[in-house]
Amino acid sequence: MILSRGSFRRTLFAACMLVGAVAVPSFAAGPTSVETAEVSARPITQFRIGHDDKQFGPLEFVGGLEMISPMRDFGALSAFRFLKPGGDFIGVADTGFWFFGTVVRDADKRPLGIQNFRMEQMVDQTGQPIDEKWLVDAEGLDVKDGVATVGFERSHRIAQFRIDPAHMKAPFKQLDFLVPARELRQNRGFETVTRANVNGQHQGGLVVVSEKSLDKSGNIYAAIIEGPHKGIFTVKRNGDFDITDGAFLPDGDLLLLERSFSMANGIRMRLRRIYGESVEKDAVADGPVLLDADMGYQIDNMEGLDVWTRDDGALMVSLISDDNHSILQRNLYLEFILHQD
Repeated sequence: MILSRGSFRRTLFAACMLVGAVAVPSFAAGPTSVETAEVSARPITQFRIGHDDKQFGPLEFVGGLEMISPMRDFGALSAFRFLKPGGDFIGVADTGFWFFGTVVRDADKRPLGIQNFRMEQMVDQTGQPIDEKWLVDAEGLDVKDGVATVGFERSHRIAQFRIDPAHMKAPFKQLDFLVPARELRQNRGFETVTRANVNGQHQGGLVVVSEKSLDKSGNIYAAIIEGPHKGIFTVKRNGDFDITDGAFLPDGDLLLLERSFSMANGIRMRLRRIYGESVEKDAVADGPVLLDADMGYQIDNMEGLDVWTRDDGALMVSLISDDNHSILQRNLYLEFILHQD
């Protein structure tokens, strides 16, 4: 069968997603250290390939970056949060690394490049690097008051770390995630770790959502693990999409990043706005799709999301992709304005 260029890329991409990383780095034992690297970034000016459209429903495309680096461990970027809005960031890779850096911008506030990028391997209580990937499959991240809360799958847990970009240590606390461990699928655990609105019903408590751990009704397990209304809830599964990250919006709604892939259609990504009032114990949370994009758009294996406010008051949504350390995939950073009207 002769494949078109687009069909060939979709087939290769889907095959890579099915088998996992083409080349997973091996980690040497011994004391961990911070590794710095130059990251080259090619600006992305079109979200829909071959078109100059900027508006996609309520989302306005600002710009993006395709990132490459000679660093062996660069990639597998699973989740990130800004430490300074739109600038300094912290993230986790699902190969068991922390990463840090800064988004730099042009005069029109569009992303221009990445500076000060560095990575550091996660360590155990003795300070030794953890080499077993299944123990450090980090997928979700929240930050507050100098503390990083990380969701891990395979070895399912929610752990808290003190943020020190020069020397990240072992976790100081493990949190009860409420969902029975037997209900969490091995590679479909907690991908979303985020805090509810401080002034809402959960008073800034942590909320966790799994990727694709389903209850008997086919809905996705989630939980409110802090605050006055702790408890398990589910998110309505919509189509064949799985959840890869999320963050609460200022009005209390929950913005979820979702992903789907198949051999026939390749990769797709979606943003769904979950009504805040449906994020409640024993409820089935649901809400409308804001954006749906396939491989006709500048997307890849989109895994990370953050919501932040720009200095001019614009509500921003930033996304990153996980390349699975594959030559067939890309590390992308994408940025949108979310219009509330």
